[in-house]
Amino acid sequence: MAKLIVTADLHGSYPSWLTVKALLAPGDGLVIAGDLFDTRFGDFSNPDFQPDAIKEELIRLEHPFYYVHGNCDNPLFFPGASAEMIFTTLGKTFHLSHGHRPLPVPDHADMIIRGHTHCYALDEKGSRIFMNPGSLTSPRNGKFTYGLIEETSAAIVDLKTGKKLILVRL
Repeated sequence: MAKLIVTADLHGSYPSWLTVKALLAPGDGLVIAGDLFDTRFGDFSNPDFQPDAIKEELIRLEHPFYYVHGNCDNPLFFPGASAEMIFTTLGKTFHLSHGHRPLPVPDHADMIIRGHTHCYALDEKGSRIFMNPGSLTSPRNGKFTYGLIEETSAAIVDLKTGKKLILVRL
């Protein structure tokens, strides 16, 4: 796998989903830390709110895909997803959850990815890296951001400028 594109909190926004898909190159993986669909509270009167279209496209996605549901996702809408996931790729072990409730992090996890706050963050704490990609739909700190994980680095990227706002060497 070349790299991972990391996002969270799309809340059923089809334009945001199209943006995520456009960021993916052949061989890339996609990580979504919850609230992708927002099938609990979403506004079906908004034409941009299209969780069913996102789901249909996601089923056909030809990229490695890692997803956990968030507090706004109805788990029955996308069966098989859970509240947390552990996976290994790019030589690292990842713990993925939405972050709306505390979950114990396994000792062997190198990187912890959470969403929920709509605020981007990337921190080193000891030997671990903690990432919140922020939101491409409704950021709470003013920047539309996503996470980018490559073999030797992790970054938070400003969608509008393409600049890496925070960079951590792995």
